[in-house]
Amino acid sequence: MTLLTTWPESGPETTVRRTSDPAEIAAALAPLGVRYEQWPVREDVPADADSDTVFAAYGPEIKRLNAEEGFTTVDVLGLHPSDDPEYPVKAKAAREKFLQEHTHDDDDEVRFFVSGSGIFYLHVNGEVHAVFCEKGDLLGVPRGTTHWFDMGTTPGFTAIRFFHEEDGWIGSFTGSTIAGRFPDYDTIAAGYERDRAAA
Repeated sequence: MTLLTTWPESGPETTVRRTSDPAEIAAALAPLGVRYEQWPVREDVPADADSDTVFAAYGPEIKRLNAEEGFTTVDVLGLHPSDDPEYPVKAKAAREKFLQEHTHDDDDEVRFFVSGSGIFYLHVNGEVHAVFCEKGDLLGVPRGTTHWFDMGTTPGFTAIRFFHEEDGWIGSFTGSTIAGRFPDYDTIAAGYERDRAAA
């Protein structure tokens, strides 16, 4: 289940919107040009499934989206906690790569979460929209949209990535420190879990 939280760009002291209703989330994001939809979750696909398994499981959905959007490249990116002594270093480097505000000048950023979760923060029209995505969620951020992404201090996710350009992920960083003024993944995820446990 997704969670959308919206604040003024001045800071998180005031919450403009907080909802986990998929229809409300889609309606709030659509005017921003952001694509949000949910695909059926394949429960038989392991959280750390390899690319071939993911492509086989989600082939019809991938084919449909490619037909609609004309993507040229589709790949699978996964990062999961393990006993590998290199995991903490890899996790920290991966998180820091996406954590600062940036845009993509030549491509949209489209992700489908096969497993795990992450948060896209969209900085648009004087507001910051934090979209907490979990397995089954697809989010498409239009090119030129100012945003950042947080996977938490212990990343655990597998995502399908869609690109129009063969160069893949290329970010243009704004140099802003705005990301540091808003709750990070770990803070939002902990609050979300408490809310769900109390429901």
